[in-house]
Amino acid sequence: MDKASLFVQVANMEERLGELYMELGSLKEKILQLIEENQRLQQENSRLLQQLQEDEPMGDSQSHHNLLRIYEEGFHVCHVNYGSLRTDGECLFCLSFLGKH
Repeated sequence: MDKASLFVQVANMEERLGELYMELGSLKEKILQLIEENQRLQQENSRLLQQLQEDEPMGDSQSHHNLLRIYEEGFHVCHVNYGSLRTDGECLFCLSFLGKH
């Protein structure tokens, strides 16, 4: 292997490392965004749970209305994913539970 070929190989490697470094920076930014979103969702979930606990005992009609409101705000009310954000549109478990099937 001659010196020129070796130099080209090192230059190529350096270029790939630069690309990997940029990709790593992009992934780091995405991870930070996910951490921030997760923290925001945990705070919202805590707020909703606290709101449910603070509500006075109510009749079935009022409970159903509150669950429907929470669902319409974009959160699950079914036993499978209760309190988590609905990201894939409608949830058949929630709709069944709310009697909207």
